[in-house]
Amino acid sequence: MRRHPQIPGRMVAGLLALLLASAVALLASAQPAAAHGTLAMSTPAGGATVREPLTSVQLFFTEKAAANAFFTVTAPGGIRVDNGWSYGEPKPLDKPVREYFLVNGQFEPREYTTGFPATVAVAHLPAKGEYSVSYLSVASDGDPIRGTLTFRYAGPVTAAPKGWSPPTTQPDPALLATAEQHGSSGQVSAVPTTAAETAIPPTAAAAAAAPTESTDESGPGAVAWTGLTVVAVAVAAAGFVVWRRRMAPTGRPVGRNRTSPAPSARRGAGTRPGTRTSSTKIASTKATGTKTAGARTLVAKTGGRAVDGGTGAGGTDAATGSGTQDRDLATATPGSRLSNTGLALFVGALVLALLGGFGLARISGDNGPAANTARQPAGGPTDSGPAVSAADGHQHPAGTGPHTHRGDSGTGETLATGTTVSAAGYTLQPLERTQPAGVRADYRFRIVGTDRQPATRFAVVHDKPLHLIVVGRDLTGYQHLHPTMAPDGTWSVSLTLARPGGYRVYADFSVTAANGTQLPLVLGVDHTVPGAHTPTALPPPQAQATAGPYAVSMTGTPTVGLTSPIHFQINSADTATPAQLERYLGAYGHLVVVREGDLGYVHVHPEPELVDGTVKFWLTAPSSGRYRAFLDFQVAGKVHTGEFTINVP
Repeated sequence: MRRHPQIPGRMVAGLLALLLASAVALLASAQPAAAHGTLAMSTPAGGATVREPLTSVQLFFTEKAAANAFFTVTAPGGIRVDNGWSYGEPKPLDKPVREYFLVNGQFEPREYTTGFPATVAVAHLPAKGEYSVSYLSVASDGDPIRGTLTFRYAGPVTAAPKGWSPPTTQPDPALLATAEQHGSSGQVSAVPTTAAETAIPPTAAAAAAAPTESTDESGPGAVAWTGLTVVAVAVAAAGFVVWRRRMAPTGRPVGRNRTSPAPSARRGAGTRPGTRTSSTKIASTKATGTKTAGARTLVAKTGGRAVDGGTGAGGTDAATGSGTQDRDLATATPGSRLSNTGLALFVGALVLALLGGFGLARISGDNGPAANTARQPAGGPTDSGPAVSAADGHQHPAGTGPHTHRGDSGTGETLATGTTVSAAGYTLQPLERTQPAGVRADYRFRIVGTDRQPATRFAVVHDKPLHLIVVGRDLTGYQHLHPTMAPDGTWSVSLTLARPGGYRVYADFSVTAANGTQLPLVLGVDHTVPGAHTPTALPPPQAQATAGPYAVSMTGTPTVGLTSPIHFQINSADTATPAQLERYLGAYGHLVVVREGDLGYVHVHPEPELVDGTVKFWLTAPSSGRYRAFLDFQVAGKVHTGEFTINVP
């Protein structure tokens, strides 16, 4: 059987160099840029308990906040009590803060010891309980800086100033435009340090002294991995060179432009004129690449064809046109010859190991602390109007504030999901697109991946692997369902739609990739019930709703581009006593918000525990407009839904 000729050593060397360079470039390019101007500390500190009345909150950043930065302070009942903000006098930070900057392609640490305060005036303290502070600014490099923090107030209630009313201002459009242009991950990894610490980037950055934590994948951990990658490549390369030299026999130098007086000298048409070879023949070989009997052959597939990779003991390499002087990549001892393919496998394994380690580092970074990435409304230092904060779509707040899922965007247009049937390579594929009115029918669908096969690996989120939300295009007929999946990836659930008209079906899930990482997605598709349909007008905004025997009240000020706290108080409609809420799907409540018009979907979740007797959510308004909010809660084993209209100016 005719063998294919070997790849010339220089070509293999070039390919391997390209492979290594690509891997290093990939690893280096995976490092996201870090911004600056982050929050370093606050007064009161995040999570602190305040027992004496206060008239302001101070937020200390590593550079001055933008002139149109936006800040809000929200009282326990969801009422804003901020009353404008102003710059304060810089002061030393309790702990230095380390930030990282991309300089000439490398991340360099920089420590800050001075904090530049923004002093947010507090009009009054209407109640004891948890207060929320949100901020949105833009750093000098253009990246957005946003977050939320909370503190508890246990002191006496104070009265509002005469003639004062809670602010309803929205962020400066210019501030929102700048923040959205730079995406949602504007918060840098800031690391409080001590003077004894070196400038080596830590493997896990956390703003220990700051009230907020970064959710971004950027930061020192990524920088550290780059350094480790470079060291690993250098060590592996050095080890390989030493190994090759040790494997070479005495008196037979290895490398480029060296002759080989050993008895097993290469022969063939590729030998350069004047090259001295041994007069002793071990075996006769042909220029086609055939080797003597008993020779061990390494064969690798390259570009769909087999490539002869070299010989083992007793064999000689076929001439490939490069000659003895050019065959440095395959030069080794006769008893342990390293072929082009062997070297390729070695370097390939090294690259795979580096990429695998990098992947593990990224995964471990994903499991880091949840961040308070709330956005803030704008209002300059002279503004008397307060502001609000916001988180990204499909939010799971943790402790003191919201965090966002990887892949969520910070732009207002994409904070609302479910407007497309496909995202991130996955497609919602319904098996039925219509059904009769008032008839119970099975609704079936699949989630098809990039391989055009139904996905079958889903993460359990809030006790279920997939949540199916159905709502009419006029924002009526809301249903929250939980289908079951067959082994072939087909989901099914019983669905009854009472009225004719158009509906939107949302699949809210987190798919699990082969490497174990989770990707949260919301995909939407239209569904039709034939028949005459008259759309129902959207009810006007209201703060109260009735859900069965319960009265539900909503307080809070949703704000475009900011994470705003929204509170729901649930009482018995007859006695006005607080309802004994039970956990439903792992939480005290679930909130789905749908935008009028394009039916953009925002799915938020509450704080893990009740906050001052209320179910507290962090909500981001993707844009101005009208929304319909659906609150699911459970009492005595039964789920009820309160519905609200929200108007965001």
